Amino acid sequence: MAASKDPNPKPAKAARTPPSVNVFEFLDYRAFLRAYYDSEKKRRPAFSHRFFSRQAGLRSPNFLKLVMDGERNLGPDTVPKFAQAIGLTGEAASFFTDLVAFNQAETVADKNRAFERISASRRFRSARRIEGDLFQYLSHWYYPAIRELAARADFQESPRWIAGQLRPKIPVAEADKALTLLLSLGLLVRDEKTGKIVRGEPTLTTEHQVVTTLAVRNFHRQMLERASDSIETVKSHRRDLAALTVCVRPETAAIVKERIHRFREELTAICDADDAGSVVYQLNVQWFPLSVTPGEEDDR
Repeated sequence: MAASKDPNPKPAKAARTPPSVNVFEFLDYRAFLRAYYDSEKKRRPAFSHRFFSRQAGLRSPNFLKLVMDGERNLGPDTVPKFAQAIGLTGEAASFFTDLVAFNQAETVADKNRAFERISASRRFRSARRIEGDLFQYLSHWYYPAIRELAARADFQESPRWIAGQLRPKIPVAEADKALTLLLSLGLLVRDEKTGKIVRGEPTLTTEHQVVTTLAVRNFHRQMLERASDSIETVKSHRRDLAALTVCVRPETAAIVKERIHRFREELTAICDADDAGSVVYQLNVQWFPLSVTPGEEDDR
């Protein structure tokens, strides 16, 4: 017996067309949304903020614009709606979710965790490999130390030797990973005549200031931890730790900051002229306020 036909069939739900903009090329989800909007506007003149809101099932007709302009954030309920309206599925939808978490993270720990998920994406590494590598370099205190260690005449291309030379020691596996990354970035190179590994002088750049900022913050935190540890682990005649607490005008504070910059440049010139180094040192110089500036909001 033939099955009866539904006299009032429901129209099939139209499948979302994959976006013409590759989400894996972005580290700022708002920049991705702006690129997506511009692309769709060129492809479909009728496309608008209101149209997108209908696609995403949102009440506010201009919510997309507010998010793109940084005036609104995406919440747990709106992230999947945006992904669906854009046409992101599977890994792309998950990646978009991680981008939102990364950009909207309130703590450095949350930001680091989100970036670890982002950099683990094979498609992200393929599109923006330098981002992940540069982040890894600045987020591990021993990467710059190993690069400088290569200046020693007795440097050995052995992860075990390298791991044992650092203070504190690191796992051999981490030293091996560091060698691979430093060579890939050109921070270490192989001398064509001797075949030995030596320091390289690459130019590292990134389009995403947010990655550089986060990585540099990680770097400074770890180096401050090393300075704190040195109080107990390094003999006093091999280190110099000092502190100065003063009350000055903002103008004087700016002068001190400029002098510190000049001082660092002078020390860099002295160290660069030493071509027979044997010990890797770290210099940390801090100049920061311990009280609020009158007439200005607290910038924490």
